[in-house]
This record gives sequence, structure tokens and C-alpha cells, in this order.
Amino acid sequence: MALSQAALLLKRQLKDLEKKPVEGFSAGLVDDENLFLWEVIVIGPVDTVYDGGFFKAHLSFPQEYPQQPPKLKFVSEMWHPNVGKDGLVCISILHEPGEDKFGYERPEERWLPIHTVESIMMSVISMLCDPNAGSPANVDAAKQYRENFPAFKKEVARLVRLTQDAL
Repeated sequence: MALSQAALLLKRQLKDLEKKPVEGFSAGLVDDENLFLWEVIVIGPVDTVYDGGFFKAHLSFPQEYPQQPPKLKFVSEMWHPNVGKDGLVCISILHEPGEDKFGYERPEERWLPIHTVESIMMSVISMLCDPNAGSPANVDAAKQYRENFPAFKKEVARLVRLTQDAL
């Protein structure tokens, strides 16, 4: 059976990451039979509250990839202004292409077919380093981040320890 263009592209990106791993994350398939569902381990960036953590996430690609963005959902518990309580990551490049009906994002900040797993994950790592508490997916985390950073840091430290214990 012939692979779709999306599957061929994903297969190539996976091979590229296997040949040349990128610092900050590792990626592979959840199931070798499904190129559209990846498991990613995000390594908590050094000198951030996430430092030392190993956060598991699933990256699910639509059949229309790369015309439509994938969804990234943390499987590990995550406390971050831009990660919903359900684990879904909310960053501009994972939003559908085109105009933002709320006028918050410019079209060039949203999904573009040139993005790769590497560029997505670099954006996620950047998000961990510099949360956007002004546009939260998790209002409680954003409020705590802005108003009580020591408590925010303590909660994240607890989650970092949980990821270390899960190894």
C-alpha cells in the first residue's frame, strides 16, 4: 500500500531526527504502524523551573499534514500557563493557518506548512523558557505565575520530581 504524502513526510522527518537528534527533546512513534502519532520526551530546559524534568507528550498529526497543524498534548502532568489542564499545548504555531478571528495573532505567527517536528518542539521548549501568561490556556497557572511565582515554582518542582521518578 502506498504511503500518503503526509506519511512520507513524517517518515522522512523521523529518520532525520534519528540520524541527527536535536538537543532538548527525543521523538519516536507510539506504535511503529502509525506514523501519525508520535511520543516526544521534552527535557526541561536548563536554568528554568522545568530543569531536570522529562516530560512525555504525544504529537498527533492530521491526515492533512503539513497543510494543517498537529496537536501536542502532554501525557506527563504539566503546570504551565500555555498548557491546558487537559495537557494540550496552546502556542501560535499550532493554531490553524490563516487569520485569527480574535485578532490576537498575525497569520505568519500561526501554522505554516514549512514547520517540522523540530521547529514545533523548539517552539515548545521556548514556551517552557518564556511562558505567555497574557494569553493563557491554563488561567490558574498563569495567575499563579504572575502573582505568586514561588508557589508556581514549587508546583513545577513537584512535577519535575514526578517525571524523574517515572524513569
